[in-house]
Amino acid sequence: MIRNFDLYPLKFEPILKSLIWGGRRLGDLLGKPIGDGSTYAESWEVSDHREDVSRVANGPLRGASLRDLLRDHNQAILGSALPHHDQFPLLVKFLDAHQVLSVQVHPDDAVGRRLVNDNGKTEAWVIMDSDPGSLIYAGLNQGVTRSDFEAAITDGRVEPLLHAFHPEPGDCIFIPAGTVHAIGAGIVLAEIQQMSDATFRVDDWGRLGADGKPRQLHIAESLEATNYTAGPVDPVHVIKQSIACGTRERLITSPYFALERLTLSGPATIGLADRFSLVLGLSGSATIEHAGQSTPLLFGETALLPAAIGTCQIQPSNTESITILTCVVP
Repeated sequence: MIRNFDLYPLKFEPILKSLIWGGRRLGDLLGKPIGDGSTYAESWEVSDHREDVSRVANGPLRGASLRDLLRDHNQAILGSALPHHDQFPLLVKFLDAHQVLSVQVHPDDAVGRRLVNDNGKTEAWVIMDSDPGSLIYAGLNQGVTRSDFEAAITDGRVEPLLHAFHPEPGDCIFIPAGTVHAIGAGIVLAEIQQMSDATFRVDDWGRLGADGKPRQLHIAESLEATNYTAGPVDPVHVIKQSIACGTRERLITSPYFALERLTLSGPATIGLADRFSLVLGLSGSATIEHAGQSTPLLFGETALLPAAIGTCQIQPSNTESITILTCVVP
């Protein structure tokens, strides 16, 4: 039995996914243990989805699963402000799109549960690296109807209906459930999303799978899950707020998660006493100080701050500034 006061900032072993569109930058850029692999597409940093359950990588709880921690110490992990969840509510990933991803859409909660027995999937991306000419496809162009979309899928001409733009490092893109989208080749990003893997593939650019056959599409499900009134999606507009030792940017507030980005040249307080926080290292290196102990947070790493530990101090490891992404459930 884990006592509440034994909790500390938790880091987890990455769950690595090798997929046809992946590359090597999860290892070469973010330091993930991919070995000689050349198609590593996703690193699931915090996960409690079916068989993909994160295990603690640091400290006395090393090897414990996130699911077991929730079972035994739900409020200590999640916090008194949040309802009891048998499943951790958020999934954190890093993605390396060496090739373009399929055109896809995620369902909302009701459609996800009805069609695939999974949660809905609203997500947000923060761009970490992008090659010249790389594209994000996000949302249907204004005025595209269901019949327009269905005809384009039938004719294999979906791309002209998609809103596209070149993303810059630092851009944040919010993808509510029902938004048709694709991540183009040459992009590395951090993703925060609902705990779900519900994905309906609309089009795969004529690509063949590893077996030499076209990958499965989910046309009926995609047509039902798509929001035809949402229109194009662009990077969110943010305003920097000056704080002690740096800046704060409020990126997204949704029913599922709220994201802020902090750029710091000195110590700052992070974490809350009534709910958990997630912290992602976007640049530089830092230490998270709690109860006289230091937990390193490097570029490309993620930490879970259980509610029971309250607030912590984060301190840049050297004279350079750090950038972190913080996430809470509102």
